[in-house]
Amino acid sequence: MNWLTGSKHGEARKLVNQLKDVSKRERATGELLRLGAEGVPALIEALQTEDQNLLPLYQGILTRIGIAATPALTHSLRNDHPLIRARVAEVLAQTKDPKAVPALLQALHGEFYTVRARAARALGAIRAQEAVQPLIEALKDDELEVRIESVKALGQFNSPDIFDNMADLLLEDVEIEARQAAARALGETKHPQAIQYLMIALRDPFWWYEREQAAEVLLDAIAGMGGMVVDVLLEALNDSEMTVRRFAAKLLGRIGDTRAIQPLGMTLYDTHFEVGQAAAESLAGFGPTGLKVLAEALQHPEAWLRQHAIAGLTLSGDKRIVPVILDMLNDPEREVQKQAILSLGDLKDERALPALQAIAIDRRDQEMYKLARKAIEAIQE
Repeated sequence: MNWLTGSKHGEARKLVNQLKDVSKRERATGELLRLGAEGVPALIEALQTEDQNLLPLYQGILTRIGIAATPALTHSLRNDHPLIRARVAEVLAQTKDPKAVPALLQALHGEFYTVRARAARALGAIRAQEAVQPLIEALKDDELEVRIESVKALGQFNSPDIFDNMADLLLEDVEIEARQAAARALGETKHPQAIQYLMIALRDPFWWYEREQAAEVLLDAIAGMGGMVVDVLLEALNDSEMTVRRFAAKLLGRIGDTRAIQPLGMTLYDTHFEVGQAAAESLAGFGPTGLKVLAEALQHPEAWLRQHAIAGLTLSGDKRIVPVILDMLNDPEREVQKQAILSLGDLKDERALPALQAIAIDRRDQEMYKLARKAIEAIQE
């Protein structure tokens, strides 16, 4: 039978080569699928391609062949060049054949980190219980990519029993990218027991000190929990750390649960400017109820609070607030007047033009003149 197998392999190679020709691709794909397992070795050979346009095509056909390809794929995973092995593992992540688990577990402990990382991804996709402990151990891998793929894989099991292990990466890894992966993985579980770990991370300055952009991943994970996380965020509005209070106010606005309106109204009065600002911005998203809270704050004796209220009202985009903002041009405090001018430019309502033009006439105050001119230009665009 060797001559027959060889013949089929030769035929498969020709078909794989025809995949490079767009005009022959559809027919060649159909013939390779008809060959099934007999076409797999030639497709595996093709995985070493440097053409990133062809690679997904080869892998896609192998995936469509399905579990019939598993024996050849697992053999390749143990024996072929690391580049091919990593790409084979990506196919196994799509076919999700439990019979591939022993070979993937072996690959998870292999020499090449790219193969270990892809093996972890495939094990997570298959969700075989015997992979849990090896994946937990892989969280300590020296290579960042392996740790990231391992925590993502563990997240696929959605088991509170392993959240503590995932939290080791979230709270202790030296690389922010690994912590971000853990935050995403825990957040995607949507499990109430994951919240405690995400909130501990929120209070950890490693996440946000001089790297607030990186913290957005954590905020996304928390916000994704929706109503489940509202109570703990309301508690966080009273945290001793200003940044935590600010993040909590921001998140409550993103979630949009009406339980937050009154507490955010109180947070407007926070002594830290940025916390009050975050509260105002969040209140703007709660419709008429939130706008009412902001409008009331316009009468507060503290100038910075009136600034927050103007900025928040402006974010609503509701043109009905224009007369109210125009009144604030007469505020006794310069910073409040400046905020009113900026807001009128953002609202782009022509009713503001006469008042802004009156300010722009007087060039003695260059700062106010320039602000007014810029607002006028924005309205007239």
